[in-house]
Amino acid sequence: MIDFSQFPSPCYIMEEELLRKNLSLIKSVKDKTGIEIILAFKSFAMWRSFPIFREYIDHCTASSVYEARLAFEEFGSKAHTYSPAYTEQDFPEIMRCSSHITFNSLAQFRRFYPMTEGKEISCGIRINPEYSTVETELYNPCAPGTRFGITADLLPEVLPQGVKGFHCHTLCESSSYELEETLMHLEAKFAGWFSQIEWLNLGGGHLMTRKDYNTEHLMTLLRGLKSRYPHLRIIMELGSAFTWQTGVLAAEVVDMVESRGIKTAILNVSFTSHMPDCLEMPYQPEVQGAKTGNDGGKFVYRLGGNSCLSGDYMGDWSFDHEPEIGERIVFEDMIHYTMVKTNMFNGIHHPAIALWTKEKKAEIYKQFTYEDYRNRMS
Repeated sequence: MIDFSQFPSPCYIMEEELLRKNLSLIKSVKDKTGIEIILAFKSFAMWRSFPIFREYIDHCTASSVYEARLAFEEFGSKAHTYSPAYTEQDFPEIMRCSSHITFNSLAQFRRFYPMTEGKEISCGIRINPEYSTVETELYNPCAPGTRFGITADLLPEVLPQGVKGFHCHTLCESSSYELEETLMHLEAKFAGWFSQIEWLNLGGGHLMTRKDYNTEHLMTLLRGLKSRYPHLRIIMELGSAFTWQTGVLAAEVVDMVESRGIKTAILNVSFTSHMPDCLEMPYQPEVQGAKTGNDGGKFVYRLGGNSCLSGDYMGDWSFDHEPEIGERIVFEDMIHYTMVKTNMFNGIHHPAIALWTKEKKAEIYKQFTYEDYRNRMS
């Protein structure tokens, strides 16, 4: 149990014991199947925790020059890098910090691949199997008209010299059964080129640390894939799975307002600034000590952020008491896709970043100040 009195408010708090539990499961899948599993920074990039990760995995995936540099300089290994588009300005640094570079189009490959020749960089292209089970279009990499990847009809029979791998990403917090469906479509469209490549990156979205995820089925799928194509190095780049259910965002009530029968507890955090996926997906997070939704109880409150955005709030929670000013509100599962997506809209006080160690001690990684806001503006 986290001792919240040891932390500033507001604060993202990751629990080391829960993180290690996820890491152990992921390493077990990796070891039992012989595939490589790497961390995707687009979900989580809290670099002060990287020494813990290095006990379990060896590499990361980057989607930009800054992420690639973070992998090389802070994680301690070169990145597997994919970006929708590289620039002349960034590509030399991308090469310095990357062991693998995936191109989104053949035009980008032809433009930049010659710069990689003679360097220890394995290049690939992103492919689009035109199939995904992701229902939220904002997160669907294979939606009609997507800007991601090359469809099978646009690939030449013989791949361009220098293409060593395929990268495919179609999932989002998905199950092993959705991966099974994806593999059927992927192999049906692209297996004809597999003999020409050395590695296959299955992207992210494999939520193997969720309680209902069937890891045995996943391992059966991966072993089967490797048996069909034994020459291929299989890679998975997990995001949310690494830090799923590993920590919280601790906030507090700063005011109570009521309008037309709707009671709102205003917090010292913002949904749009500090929990953006709640509004984008959208989804309503769990709150410790409260039930999600209106169960007809006496103490039903909306939780509102402290920005001037009108829609900076979520739906109802039912409490067993009337919340009070100064009371702590703890949002569950707020480590993945939070810190990496936060902003400083309105100059709102930014949550601190911290670790609750396995020794039950608070380790404060970062506290934000006015200077952080000021320096971002100019």
